Amino acid sequence: MFTPEQRDRVRARLLAHAEADDSITGFAHTGSLATGTGDRWSDTDVVMGVRGEAGVADAVNRWTAWIHDEFGTLHHWDLPVPGPSVVRLFLLPGWVELDITFTPEAGFGPRGPQWRTVFGRDQPVEAFTSPGADTLAGLVWHHALHARNCLVRGRTWQAEHWISALRDHVITLACLRLGLPTADTKGAHLLPEEITAPLESTLVRSLTEPELRRALTATITVATTELDHSDPEVAARLRPMFTELT
Repeated sequence: MFTPEQRDRVRARLLAHAEADDSITGFAHTGSLATGTGDRWSDTDVVMGVRGEAGVADAVNRWTAWIHDEFGTLHHWDLPVPGPSVVRLFLLPGWVELDITFTPEAGFGPRGPQWRTVFGRDQPVEAFTSPGADTLAGLVWHHALHARNCLVRGRTWQAEHWISALRDHVITLACLRLGLPTADTKGAHLLPEEITAPLESTLVRSLTEPELRRALTATITVATTELDHSDPEVAARLRPMFTELT
């Protein structure tokens, strides 16, 4: 694994290259690096403003070639996002991860609290929105139904997928209710024990039908409890429906 010093040298080299690139109009840190909450294992999240929307593709290609040559990239891929921006993730030797967003200069600006501008002028942009409680409640019943249907079809691996995904949405719903980070269950470790302790019973221990049914029942029980806190009216309507699944 990389050392913090190795990662910091990569970060410094990125910034120096951006400052020397006339097509780059802005450079900002996002994620934990922007808020000072990173640790020894944190990756590097960067947003770069690019001069002109048409210049994004050229910048992505040039920077990708440079990062490959400069750091010996092992793999890169793009995270699908709407609009003209490109989010490209790079894996460097030593498990150094770079997440670089290339965006037209008109879209260079904070879309959430994790943002620190290094150079360039921030533009007013629409903030990212997290799934609301109603959407999460919908995902809960949707996943519970599909988990049950996979069980009766004998599709054990798919049933396990839906049960685990259902648990993740319950965690997100609890984080949303308590004002904790919701993306990628980043607030899960901050949840109180009265929420996390029952979640342990939702873990699937094997792919046998009795075990999958037990895990699904446990997950639906935890989900119903969380819905009681998040939206009692929705919980009251869904409770008898959930009973049919268990």
